[in-house]
Amino acid sequence: MKLKAKTQRLYLVIGAMTALGGAGALAFSTLGDKATYFYAPSDLAGKAPPTAAIRLGGMVEKGSLVRAGQTVRFIVTDNAKTWPVTYTGILPDLFREGQGVIAEGKIDPGTGVFTAETILAKHDEKYMPPEVAGAMHKVKSVT
Repeated sequence: MKLKAKTQRLYLVIGAMTALGGAGALAFSTLGDKATYFYAPSDLAGKAPPTAAIRLGGMVEKGSLVRAGQTVRFIVTDNAKTWPVTYTGILPDLFREGQGVIAEGKIDPGTGVFTAETILAKHDEKYMPPEVAGAMHKVKSVT
């Protein structure tokens, strides 16, 4: 039995939609495993999963930077709350106190200190990462 052209097209469209749906579901499940969520210090308390990879953003608090070899300790603030961070490695050249920063890593469940694996610093005097600017603006409008 030969199918009509309309029926063949209908089967082709249904097959294509099924394939696209499967590809989309696969992409979202893979992306969900690799996603890192952004938090400001005010957002971290009780909201961030302690073992998940996250991004902590804000300003490096003035007077908080302590260097011990390649290990660096500092405090990130959003002008409402602060969070201690530790990082071992080479910092970006533009990293300094009073500047915007995004730290990627995890919260140590034992100490509550954010252990960063990557540090991102701003690249000029006027730039602030969009996530940090949004978090800082949100905190200022609430207080």
